Amino acid sequence: MKATQKDFAAVAPRAARQCKVVFFCGPDEAGASAAAARLAAMFDDPGERVELSGADLRRDPVLLGDEARSASLFGGARHLWVRAAGDEAHDALANLLAGIDGGEGEPCPVIVVATSATDKSRTAKLLEPRDDALVAMFWPPDLATIAGAVRTMAEAAGIRLGSDLAERIARAAGLDLRLAESEVAKLALYLDAGPESPRSADAEALDAIGAKTEEDGFMPLVNVVLAGETGKLAGELRRMHELSLNPVGLVLAFERRAAQLAQLSARLGRRDVARFVADEARARRVFFKEQREIAGQLQIWRGARLERLVERLMDLHRRLLAANSGASELLVAQSLTRIAREAPRAR
Repeated sequence: MKATQKDFAAVAPRAARQCKVVFFCGPDEAGASAAAARLAAMFDDPGERVELSGADLRRDPVLLGDEARSASLFGGARHLWVRAAGDEAHDALANLLAGIDGGEGEPCPVIVVATSATDKSRTAKLLEPRDDALVAMFWPPDLATIAGAVRTMAEAAGIRLGSDLAERIARAAGLDLRLAESEVAKLALYLDAGPESPRSADAEALDAIGAKTEEDGFMPLVNVVLAGETGKLAGELRRMHELSLNPVGLVLAFERRAAQLAQLSARLGRRDVARFVADEARARRVFFKEQREIAGQLQIWRGARLERLVERLMDLHRRLLAANSGASELLVAQSLTRIAREAPRAR
């Protein structure tokens, strides 16, 4: 089976009942991870969550099948959650499916969130023809899509939210549904709202819960690095340290911007970059306040250069997940410095 973010909500209940493997892929890692969490919550009995890495499965392709057929430590249900890059889990999944087809026993559900993989990858082609597997492809959403999702979440939480505030939450979360959901939950708690006792939210309530804005979040550092403004980099890295910005969240913000640049580059053709980005802003596919920065970055990061940037960010993401927390900030600072120094040469 196959789905995208547009029809995932309709497909998910069926997948939770009958699929042994669900493969989430696409450039929107945040959206894929959020959807994976929603799917896991739909299992009749999710039980214990056991996490595996794609690197572990690449080294030991038999591990996944062994874990999927193992009993929980406490004798209850379990499901496996695999974080992989590209086709790291392909051979392990092929072994698991061969065991299923060979009648080797009923495995627990396996969820794979694969960054840098697509629905054209080897793993996706392995799973898509099967009725007991789902390939879910997630593209980076635009502001209007995330704002609509925020309003839906708010309504479910008992919050009456205007479109302007929904867009503000979406922008502050960097179009990351997980962060936006956290902001909605905090807002519901602050307003003492619930499905049976709905409350109206206003800008004052949003200010009170401390929702971050672009000015004190990730985007200034993203823009400085991708523009190659090395003179401003030291100050931004110092701000990263002082605000204790989450290294993985920061890299996710870079990955989302790189994915956005890839989408824009694919539509650009031979048009003038500044005029094209202005048209995209009028169509609300680009946030108007970021129009100048995105136009400048699109001049620098295109084609093979953009592909190398995406690969470097994916590699940094993987290394962060494997590093200890004390080394994460230094690792990010070193990697972002190298990217910023290369940007001027890419002009």
